[in-house]
Amino acid sequence: MSQADANPFEPKLTPGRARMIPWLTVVGGSACTTLPLIATVPILPPLGLVMLLAWRLLARFALRPWAAAPLGLFDDLVSGQPLGSAVLIWSAIFLAIDLIESRLVFRDFWQDWLIAGGAILFALAIGRVLALPIGAQVDGAMMAQAAATMLLFPIATRLVAWIDRKRGMV
Repeated sequence: MSQADANPFEPKLTPGRARMIPWLTVVGGSACTTLPLIATVPILPPLGLVMLLAWRLLARFALRPWAAAPLGLFDDLVSGQPLGSAVLIWSAIFLAIDLIESRLVFRDFWQDWLIAGGAILFALAIGRVLALPIGAQVDGAMMAQAAATMLLFPIATRLVAWIDRKRGMV
């Protein structure tokens, strides 16, 4: 018995507000790049991408397939990446996940983590190619950032599952 079943008269979120929550969490994750953090090695994970992947892989219908483009545009605006790079990368990731889902009948958490890890590596590698000159020596920092981001994915999925349960759209 879920908590929603325990109190059926508790007011629920309106459908518009419930649909807005995934968007706000991805925007909030992208906005974390604007926090003034001082680090010797730039390994701040792309939290907007992690939240987007968590919503897409855990709650498939929470975000529409076209949602990657406007959310990627917001990420480009706040992160300082070349304009349109996250739009292209996040849309390509959504298309790849759709292709993988059409091939797999069932998925478990380990497969979701593997899909998210591949998407994170793809996004960071293509973002490096688009934003930096080829001769730049950032590969070590990029691999540390990729590892930190992949290790953050299970925490993001727990957060998304908790938010999804609270918003009442299960």
